[in-house]
Amino acid sequence: MIAAMGANEGAAGWLKDRLSALVGRPPVYPGRWIVVDTETSGLDPARDALLSIGAVAVDDAGIRIGDSFEVVLRNDAAGSAENVVVHGIGHGAQSEGVPTAEALPAFADYVANAPCVGFHTDFDRAVIERAFAEVGASAPAAPWLDLAQVAAALLPEQHHHGGRSLDDWLTWFAIETTSRHSAAGDALATAELLLRLRVLAAAQGSRGFPALARLARQNRWLGGS
Repeated sequence: MIAAMGANEGAAGWLKDRLSALVGRPPVYPGRWIVVDTETSGLDPARDALLSIGAVAVDDAGIRIGDSFEVVLRNDAAGSAENVVVHGIGHGAQSEGVPTAEALPAFADYVANAPCVGFHTDFDRAVIERAFAEVGASAPAAPWLDLAQVAAALLPEQHHHGGRSLDDWLTWFAIETTSRHSAAGDALATAELLLRLRVLAAAQGSRGFPALARLARQNRWLGGS
């Protein structure tokens, strides 16, 4: 798994190796989706800082653990003590993170032209796109799929009886996690949820990213949340 190094020299070496690898990457294989999660300094996507990004690829065969991405971004302010307790990224880790202007293009190269998936993606997408804009870089031009909407569309009864948060759905599907509230851990848990929902969607005749995206849009239009 790709990880941000602690020291400046380590971060620079990691980024150089990462970019070199990406330049020589073979064409993106069919069916590659990127499950994305972020950790931030607060809950306001228009103001709070992006602290870390975790992502893992999923294809038709399942989760590709070897095709993953994780980085802690360099930040001066870690946010409130309560927030640090949740995400576990303290002042030291943030001050030694990878500079945003270097980490974000590496993330864009990792995503390539694959669609992105998450849970409550409006938040993650807004935070990521604002971070890219602040450093004058282009965010990945990828479609996004919100599993919160997909789950609500496929399992309306469970949704109406409490299926609202990622934890709710992980519990309902009996998906075990060991590192919740880290970007990488949450991305992996969300990828597990994606696999369960794809099976349900296929059983109902909805296969592939466009079909799941239609389900999500229809649920949103019908007032789902």
